[in-house]
Amino acid sequence: MTSALPSSIPDSQLGLSHSEIQILRQHQQLALQNQAYAHSTSTRGRGHARTSASTSRAASAASSGHGRLVLDPGSLAVLGQHFERLMGAIQNRVEQLTAQTQISTINQSSRAGAAMAAADAEIARFRDIIRQIDELETEFDKVRHIRDIVKGFRARVEGLERKMDARGLRR
Repeated sequence: MTSALPSSIPDSQLGLSHSEIQILRQHQQLALQNQAYAHSTSTRGRGHARTSASTSRAASAASSGHGRLVLDPGSLAVLGQHFERLMGAIQNRVEQLTAQTQISTINQSSRAGAAMAAADAEIARFRDIIRQIDELETEFDKVRHIRDIVKGFRARVEGLERKMDARGLRR
């Protein structure tokens, strides 16, 4: 007793989510169309009717049997190759985006480093200004103290001069 393998199975029995089934259907169709196109351009006029017919049947089955995964070994090989190419393209794009992200991160880090260096320089400048202000305030307090002492001596001297003038001791 030989049991024939089915030529296709419902894609809903593959354990895929709805969105994964949609992707499978779309790419199964694309893979088989691309395979049919590749065979038609490479075998034109060369008498490869058997290969061409097999691929045509698989493409036809895929297009007419919406919702089914074609189990023909050739069709599965084509679909597998298609997904390998697709995954390679996705991987290349991920690598490109990763490289762009790294470049962006390095650039941003450089800008942040430069901004931090500029901020550090401004903070140092600000601290120097505050130090100079503190020094000037200290000098100001010293000068005010000396001025107050000088005023006190001047007031005493003027007071003594007035007393001397009042007593006639001044000539």
